[in-house]
This record gives sequence, C-alpha cells and structure tokens, in this order.
Amino acid sequence: MAATQKSSTTVIPSSAMAREKSPVMEIVEDLTFGSTAGIVGKYIEYPFDTVKVRLQSQPDHLPPRYTGPLDCFRQSIKAHGVLGLYRGISAPLFGAAAETSSLFLFERLGREAVYASGYCSRDRVLPLSALWFTGAFAGAFTSLVLTPIELVKCKVQVPASTDGSIPKAPSVMSVIRDVYKYEGVKGFWHGQLGTFLRESGGCAAWFGSKETVTKMFYLWNERSATTQLEKDALATETLPLWQQAVAGASAGMSYNFLFFPADTIKSRMQTTPVGGTKQNRTFMQESKALWNQLGLRGFYRGCGITVLRSAPSSAFIFMVYDGLKRNLHF
Repeated sequence: MAATQKSSTTVIPSSAMAREKSPVMEIVEDLTFGSTAGIVGKYIEYPFDTVKVRLQSQPDHLPPRYTGPLDCFRQSIKAHGVLGLYRGISAPLFGAAAETSSLFLFERLGREAVYASGYCSRDRVLPLSALWFTGAFAGAFTSLVLTPIELVKCKVQVPASTDGSIPKAPSVMSVIRDVYKYEGVKGFWHGQLGTFLRESGGCAAWFGSKETVTKMFYLWNERSATTQLEKDALATETLPLWQQAVAGASAGMSYNFLFFPADTIKSRMQTTPVGGTKQNRTFMQESKALWNQLGLRGFYRGCGITVLRSAPSSAFIFMVYDGLKRNLHF
C-alpha cells in the first residue's frame, strides 16, 4: 500500500454526525481512527507486501530468483523464518499514520476546493464525481510524504549490494544514513513519479470505488422498502457488515490493480544499491529496461498476490475506521 486508510464520506449516518462536530474534532477523529485502522491493517498485509516487492524488484540482468508468489513465500520463510516477512515494518507503520494524516488533510482541502468552485454547495453530500477528484487530490500531495518512507521500506525488504551479493538485512537507520550519505536529501525522493502516479490515480479509485459501491448498496437496500418512511429509515442506518466489507474490498482491489505498473517501476527504482558507481535510473529508463526484459507481463509481476491481499485488508480497514467513527467520539 502503499497505501492505506481512507474514510467514507457519503454514508449518511457519518455525514449526519459530521454536521454536529466542529471541524477540528472531525480532523482529530479522522486522523486518530484512520491511523488505528491503518496500522492494524498493515500488520495483516505486510507479509504479502514483502513478497510483492521481492517479486517486483528481481534484477533484469539475472534469471528470476522466484517462480511466483508461493515460491517466494517458501524461499523467504526457509531463509529467514516467518518473522523475516515482517522485516522493515517499522517504517511502514510510521508511514501508515503519516499517510492517513496527509490523506485526510488533503482530502478535506480537496473538498474545500470543490465547494469554492461552486460545483457543489456545502449543504449537500458531495457527488461521486467530486469524491473521485478529492481522492486524486489527496493522493497527489500525499505521495510527497510517502516516497521517502517507501524508499526506506523497500531497501530494508530487499537488501542489495553493489557487487551483486546478498548482504545482511540492513536496519531502518542504516538505510537512512546511507541514502543521505551518498545521495543527499533528494535521494529520499527517488521514485517520486511512480508514487505520484500510483497515489493520485489509486486514491481516486480508492475513494471513488468505496463510495460508488456504498451508494449502490443503499439503492439496493431501498428496494425492500414499501413506504417513504421506510426508505428514510434505511438511509440513516449503516450498511450490514458484509456490504461494508464488499465496498472496502472493491476499493482496495481497484487501487492496487489499476496503477500497479507504476508501483512496479517505483519498487525497482527504490531497491537499487546505494553508494555504487552506477547512476540511478529515471522512471522512463527503468520502464524501458523492464519492457525489454519481460514485456508487459513484467509490469504486473506480483500483481495477483497484491490484489488478493488488498481485498480483506481494505475491507478490514474500512470496517474498523467506520466502526470507531460511529461509536467512539471525542
């Protein structure tokens, strides 16, 4: 995930509560509840993320080390045990909180931009088209926060050396020290274009898909109502858990599948050795090298396992976040 904790903005019960709270308390609740759900979700999905990065970052000048996700799991557990799949999780845990804070901050700024444009008045629930825009807006700015965090995460997950050998797994602090020593501050934003493309497009899909499916379920549930009073009652109730899960799962799967090639290129850029004489490749250079080696399928290496794990992870994140939002108030 990059990516990870987004909120429901069109579910009527949450919107009704939002109008009773001050803007400051809304922000506090969004950041606290979103961070909590995201951090727990990160523990669930992280082993799959480790496998994904290792599949994506296999060198283009050597035969593939892993034949697929299951083989990568097998080799990784054999070499380092189950805990080895959690290597480097400290940076992503911090990233989960940082991403959430940035997403909600910029998503709110995106909403303000929509209101200021006159596209939608403040007394109405934002239409789906506006929510797709605010998602892209939030993702674009959040990418600036995520790139350094993901660079450190990738280098810890996939250790690399300048001579081609497999080095001892580095610590988070040693990676930070080496990147700063050899590449300076700008080195932490290596792969920024890939993160930008993934987050801006992915967050539009994340927010948009979740809200689209949520709205579809509300319309579906209304079909069982025979009177306007019953319809109004259904509109103020939360969706059943299984419908919340489906809406959240659709968000995660959309986010991960649609812009997976950008994430693959970013991972390859961010797992190159630090301190060698070889110059870092640009986004286009890395894309060309991958195309020449494996063609289109190379851009989707690790996509299946990523989309698969994103369904339960995203469903869990949304259910935890929305549950906290409804039942715990500051």
